[in-house]
Amino acid sequence: MAPKPAQHSTTRLRAARFRRSAATLVAGLTAVSLLSACGYGSKSTDNAAAAAPAASSGAAKLSADSVKIGYFANLTHGTALVGLKEGLLQKELGATQIKPQVFNAGPSEIEALNSGSIDIGWIGPSPAINGYVKSEGKDLRIIAGSASGGVKLVVNPAKITSVDDLKGKKIATPQLGNTQDVALLNYLAGKGLKVDPQSGKGDVSVLRTDNKVTPDAFKSGSIDGAWVPEPTASKLVSLGAKVLLNEKDIWPDKKFVITNLIVSQKFLKEHPDVVEAVLRGSVKTNAFIKANPDKAKADANAALKDAGTSSLDASILDPAWQDIDFIDDPLAGTLQAEADHAVTAGLLKKPDLTGIYDLSLLNKVLTAAGQPTVADAGLGTK
Repeated sequence: MAPKPAQHSTTRLRAARFRRSAATLVAGLTAVSLLSACGYGSKSTDNAAAAAPAASSGAAKLSADSVKIGYFANLTHGTALVGLKEGLLQKELGATQIKPQVFNAGPSEIEALNSGSIDIGWIGPSPAINGYVKSEGKDLRIIAGSASGGVKLVVNPAKITSVDDLKGKKIATPQLGNTQDVALLNYLAGKGLKVDPQSGKGDVSVLRTDNKVTPDAFKSGSIDGAWVPEPTASKLVSLGAKVLLNEKDIWPDKKFVITNLIVSQKFLKEHPDVVEAVLRGSVKTNAFIKANPDKAKADANAALKDAGTSSLDASILDPAWQDIDFIDDPLAGTLQAEADHAVTAGLLKKPDLTGIYDLSLLNKVLTAAGQPTVADAGLGTK
């Protein structure tokens, strides 16, 4: 027997309350798991296979049948998004099949690289530093840059109008020890504000919150602001937040690495031709993005949907995309600075990053394309 209208309304109300409660519980469990994680960067296994592009029929196969590539469904990973969507990466690989994998967190991507679940990946600097240090320099190399910028501190303007208002407030970052978490902790330390790096407690409460739930946390008043990458920053602005600080404004020349391209040292040694092909595709993708900004932006938005997330409204997509600079240069000097920031924040002991870069294949590709080579700031392989 069908429920009466009043009963149906009550049932829907109860279901809505249950969904809200479940979402709150999931967010709480996520925060607890991040806060209880040890060391510089927490673990996550939340990843999924993306749709694989078709290998080029009739083309020559390189030394590997396939290459497993990891990336985030995030605009700062636009090189991967556009390169896959346009087929620019697969074109360079010919009959060698791309097997893409989408990740939500840098530490899980590092774990996948170490275990052989992926061979190459787009990733932020802090997880790359952490992975290199933890493996004593044995597991990965940074082989190219990908993106600079695209990170902002956005706040509730009713509660925060200047840096002086941060004390006593709740500011979110995506994850304990991730690139934005390190940046915020370093920035607060520079302003004389003390925060325990593990618990996030102190003069400012730093709450580690998944980017997927940060907008809801902001709407509910659970946080007063967030130091986050795009498009999360622009999503918060669409909800009434104001940009208090664009991170690029505190860096020399307004440039800092936000996304690198890394490779397993084992895969690099065994399949340098495949790595070089991926690098050619990456360089050609960044050139495509610069030459076709509107098409690239649309590609990235469509690729977000392909990767299992929602596409973005123009009010969010346009300002977010405009703030990211897609580059081949890994900006090696800023990587060392970000490692120093992690030391200042209390998340990392002073690391030796010598050998973290191998830019030889990238510079070979750039030279062939008639572009200037890039430097490793003394952190390259000997």
